Amino acid sequence: MTASFPSAGDIRREIVSGATTARAVVEAAIGRAKSVQETLNPFTVILEDEAMEVARSRDHDLAAGVEDPGPLHGVPIVIKDMTPTKGHPTTLGSLTTGEGITNFDAVVVQRLKAAGAIVIGKTTTAEFAFSSFTRSKRYGPTLNPWDSSRTPGGSSGGSAVAVATGVVPLAEGTDMGGSVRIPAAACGVVGFKPSLGRIPMTILPTGLDTISHFGPIASCVRDAAAFVAATAGQHPEDMLSQRDGFAIDLTAPAGLRGLRFAISRDLGYCAIQPDVAAAFDEIAADLARSGATLVDVKLPWSRTVYDEWAKHWNVLLALFPSGQSDTELALMDPDLAACIRRGRGISALDLMRVDVFRTKMSAQLHDAMRDCDVFLCPTNAIEAPSVNALDSDYEIDTPDGRFRTFDMAHPFNMVPDRPALSLPIGFSKSGLPIGLQVVGHPYADEKVLSIAGAIEAMRGPFPTPPDFAR
Repeated sequence: MTASFPSAGDIRREIVSGATTARAVVEAAIGRAKSVQETLNPFTVILEDEAMEVARSRDHDLAAGVEDPGPLHGVPIVIKDMTPTKGHPTTLGSLTTGEGITNFDAVVVQRLKAAGAIVIGKTTTAEFAFSSFTRSKRYGPTLNPWDSSRTPGGSSGGSAVAVATGVVPLAEGTDMGGSVRIPAAACGVVGFKPSLGRIPMTILPTGLDTISHFGPIASCVRDAAAFVAATAGQHPEDMLSQRDGFAIDLTAPAGLRGLRFAISRDLGYCAIQPDVAAAFDEIAADLARSGATLVDVKLPWSRTVYDEWAKHWNVLLALFPSGQSDTELALMDPDLAACIRRGRGISALDLMRVDVFRTKMSAQLHDAMRDCDVFLCPTNAIEAPSVNALDSDYEIDTPDGRFRTFDMAHPFNMVPDRPALSLPIGFSKSGLPIGLQVVGHPYADEKVLSIAGAIEAMRGPFPTPPDFAR
């Protein structure tokens, strides 16, 4: 195993200093993308000609003496197939969306480009982002770089694979029930769900959804922070977007001594793989040795958390313009079609009862975290499962009354004002990555990133998949 790939910050510094050029960086990224595509299938399109043209323009600007190169100047990035990019297919991983060519960039893409980033491709998603497994009838399965018989997680699996294999240091994803954090944990990279409205969410049928977030999948915490800094801020297309700015300096990560961590190995109801529990216990012991205080907390949660989240999610899926006819439903993944049909049958009163439940969850989490800086738990309950597995394999009760689940990320979409970050911390006995979830108080994005950066510094660089080392 090798050390981690160069970060976005490293790449930008090399370009601005003249040690390399945006053209050379993007050319290498395109070449690597093509190679990784042959084995793992993380891309729906690779934008070679356009990306090289933009790279030449970035180099020209620098040579001309541009006064303030953007914070992501020359950095190659990828955008998920859920998010519109001008002139490219945005198909939502579905056969129902036709060619999907859009004539505009989503706000998040506009801001990334304005910061100097260069889009080199679009990445695979589960159809309509509905699944924790990145595969679709349209594009087939995406595979995990640590073990190609395993899923990379989903629904932003293509973005996670692109970062984990060193194609790009930074990728965009969407997170409605863990779709940034789940694949980040499964692939051994960083994934961050900012607090609600921190990054304007402008790609949904409704501008008032409260479980949906844009977020970065990144090579390190500092890159995740750079993504948020470039994209945060109010925008009129998102009525829930926040005016507050975003400012954080991770050049010298904060220490861990004196911090208080509320911890839960299982959130009170999840069936945890022993390897995940062991990795969580190990990081907890490391934190204690670093001078932090750990507070075991008990949450009165059950699988009802998942069931209530699923009601909200299914209603949102039923709102998408595609999937409104029986002909379109027949083209879809049968499990997605079933979700849409369930969503149509949920009443307004049932949906409001979900919000009542979420209100109670928020109060319970507040009580658990009352005297603590952040809350820690695993990101996923198990290592990355087989690429052929189904979501329904991980939505069942166990004989001992636990809930057999793939992820432990969905609860924190139910309390959307709380930022949540997944950080790789170790491996299962099978050699698959395991993630730690760091959850903050409402709108405490900077604090979550700062503490996650300190944990990352304590642990050192996370290895990269050996078959994809440079």
